[in-house]
Amino acid sequence: MQIDNQITTITEGKTQILIPRGALEQKVPPRDIAFFNPRAKLSRDFSIIVYSTFLKNFEGQKLFLDGLSGLGARGLRVANEIPGTEVFVNDLNPSALELSKKSAEINNLANYQVSKNDICQFFNAFSKKGSRGAIVDIDPFGSPAKYIDCGIRATVHKGMLSVSATDLQVLHGLFKDACKKKYHGIPVKTAYSNEISIRLILGLTISVAARLDVEATPMFVETNQHYYRVYLRILNKPDTRDQIGYIAHCKNCGNRRATSESISSCELCSSTIELAGPLWIGKLFDKDFVAQMIQNIPDYVDKKCEKAIQKALLESEMPACYYTLDEIAERLKSAPIPLDQIISRLQQNGFSASPTSFNPTGFRTNSKIDKIKEIFSA
Repeated sequence: MQIDNQITTITEGKTQILIPRGALEQKVPPRDIAFFNPRAKLSRDFSIIVYSTFLKNFEGQKLFLDGLSGLGARGLRVANEIPGTEVFVNDLNPSALELSKKSAEINNLANYQVSKNDICQFFNAFSKKGSRGAIVDIDPFGSPAKYIDCGIRATVHKGMLSVSATDLQVLHGLFKDACKKKYHGIPVKTAYSNEISIRLILGLTISVAARLDVEATPMFVETNQHYYRVYLRILNKPDTRDQIGYIAHCKNCGNRRATSESISSCELCSSTIELAGPLWIGKLFDKDFVAQMIQNIPDYVDKKCEKAIQKALLESEMPACYYTLDEIAERLKSAPIPLDQIISRLQQNGFSASPTSFNPTGFRTNSKIDKIKEIFSA
């Protein structure tokens, strides 16, 4: 097949993808070429592991719907690397879709179809009983907020909804009013802002689902540089859980916890508390599902994925709100100690403790910060 010299071919996973050179060479791609983010490869690797694990136990048509596909990198990889899938990708950029189709041809994919439509009109076409997707993917530039409703409607009972966000300045608290409007909650700037961000995304998605008499449960989440993503199982039944609440954070002593109530003062130092939320305060990982993911990691994906998934398994039953070594060391005005050392010391003192996939120097524990500081400096 003839490809012009402005187009290059990359291989991601086991899949060849045609990319405009400008999308790879320029930090801000021109508007007239299709957008592609090479830094999101790690996130696409995670997706392949999550989706293939999920579909192994899924009964029914393995239909994958990507509402904002760009050049189709994720959909192409699903079609090529996960057997038995039927993939429909959608975008409004005709040049992106044209390249996407050519990529499908060079990978000899007969299970890959493209659509040029508004995302919600695309999802609406699959929202009737018998035509819904086993996996529905929402991957916007910025916030996914306005697409979640139609994404849920297009997801089959016992299917999976996958949602990403890249508006991290909003989620991290630079624009609190914008965050409240988009995610129905406000953040607090902390050392664990990426966890608060993930919980805000989940809080919005789960609340929208509940309004539709749908229960959405987190299976796996990932934070990768400027890219946050959540994966939820969808069940067509009313959501009777009470897991929307707040993260209470004390700037004075560093104490933190998830709470279902709006509290005002710190239980350790009585200082005024800052509240992040409303947001999801339940589990971020389904332990059994993450264990299955570990058994299902292809050889060709980035090794960082395996390390992150191993950590996710260890932290899957742990409390909300991780700590970092630097944060504790700074409060104590001392040098950090190794991560395995603080985890070991906490466990020896009768606390549960684990590393976290959210931060390479982060750890989770059921200990309060006063005891952590005492153990840290012992």
